[in-house]
Amino acid sequence: MDVVGAPYNPRTVEEVFRDFKGRRAALIKALTTDVDVFYQQCDPEKENLCLYGFPSEQWEVNLPAEEVPPELPEPALGINFARDGMQEKDWLSLVAVHSDAWLLSVAFYFGARFGFDKADRKRLFNMINDLPTIFEAVTGSGRKQGKEKSVSNNSSTKSKSNSKRSSEPQPKFSKPMAMAMQMQSKDEVEDEDGVGVDEEDEEEHGETLCGACGDSYAADEFWICCDICEKWFHGKCVKITPARAEHIKQYKCPACSNKRARP
Repeated sequence: MDVVGAPYNPRTVEEVFRDFKGRRAALIKALTTDVDVFYQQCDPEKENLCLYGFPSEQWEVNLPAEEVPPELPEPALGINFARDGMQEKDWLSLVAVHSDAWLLSVAFYFGARFGFDKADRKRLFNMINDLPTIFEAVTGSGRKQGKEKSVSNNSSTKSKSNSKRSSEPQPKFSKPMAMAMQMQSKDEVEDEDGVGVDEEDEEEHGETLCGACGDSYAADEFWICCDICEKWFHGKCVKITPARAEHIKQYKCPACSNKRARP
């Protein structure tokens, strides 16, 4: 089903993407700026209704196409029936999710019909995926995710930056940092490109034993140092994770904590 006039059959990736953007803009308009009109048209007393978006950025609430199979994939059927049985925002979110699914089905219907190969399908999906979904546009979740990613990226950048500051080592957080401190005292500091220690250094640090279980150091294990007795412990032995260690200003091993607690 489409607007009155000659059928529109985009044949290239760019044309399909243009078709996708037009239909997407129409659906977002129906669920946001035109939401009052859309809400009224979705009368639960009427028959099964569908929300259509057209490449011209116009939308329409109408009955589904009668022919089987239809010329294009059909949107979700009967969106009007749930209107009065749900909170309005929840109902609009549900319609938005089904609209996203419909847009993808239409886009890849054109891709299949006109023989898009693997590269074309991938390029089309990447172009589509660069746009926020209708659900994100209606609920605002896309903006929230963007802020969370920004905060996460900033935290990651700070973490990487701090790990390269050899002048500000934090030996209590991990064994590799302690190794770097020991190498500094011997004028054998690792270079800024992250070159690892040589075999002699690994053998030397392999002699360090965990104060809890007595096992030796392994390069892939997280270790933490007690600021009181200066003994090293496997993180798993003292139930300390790397994330938790970052918030500890002064770490005390279980033995030192017990000593401090005694009268």
